[in-house]
Amino acid sequence: MKILGAIIAGGKSSRMAGHEKAFLKLAGKSILDLVVGRFEPQVDQLVINANGDAARFSEFGLAVIPDVFKQLTTPLSGLHACLGFAKNMGADMVVTVPSDTPFLPLDLAAVLTEKALTGGAAIATSGGQDQFIIGAWKTSLLEELETAIGRDGLFRVKDWAHRIAAQPVEWPVSPHDPFYNVNTPEELRRAAEIAGGA
Repeated sequence: MKILGAIIAGGKSSRMAGHEKAFLKLAGKSILDLVVGRFEPQVDQLVINANGDAARFSEFGLAVIPDVFKQLTTPLSGLHACLGFAKNMGADMVVTVPSDTPFLPLDLAAVLTEKALTGGAAIATSGGQDQFIIGAWKTSLLEELETAIGRDGLFRVKDWAHRIAAQPVEWPVSPHDPFYNVNTPEELRRAAEIAGGA
């Protein structure tokens, strides 16, 4: 089975004064560098989903996949683009993560993929919260997703996950939530504390 990993980096970073979250520094590295370091060994190929100038990601040496549904400004558009890319390259599964989660579990892809093999999709949960962007999705879902977006107007990953009955997989939040994400300056300071204690 071939697994494509996709880092969804399409957020506007509005709560970071316009600074792209992926490039904020944490423990001496960019958050995206930390995400790549933890995620890339888990998958057969890793890509970044982002719009705009792809050159800003050149240091990572990864393919940058832009959205196809440009009018859809949510991560669901990124998932769609990555499923299409994965299908074209012959991958069976796409595992998605956001670009602002620097403490991803090292078994994330394996656990989510195993769960998704039975139902078609799986999402991570932690602390009683569903992490809809952190999921495994069979590439065979592409056509159904295109219908959901194009015909039915679906626009949230949450609604898509519910529609296809994505299976939840729970992770413990001790000593910290592995899906802690950085959206604000305060959350960046907290992430630095977590990184210092890791």
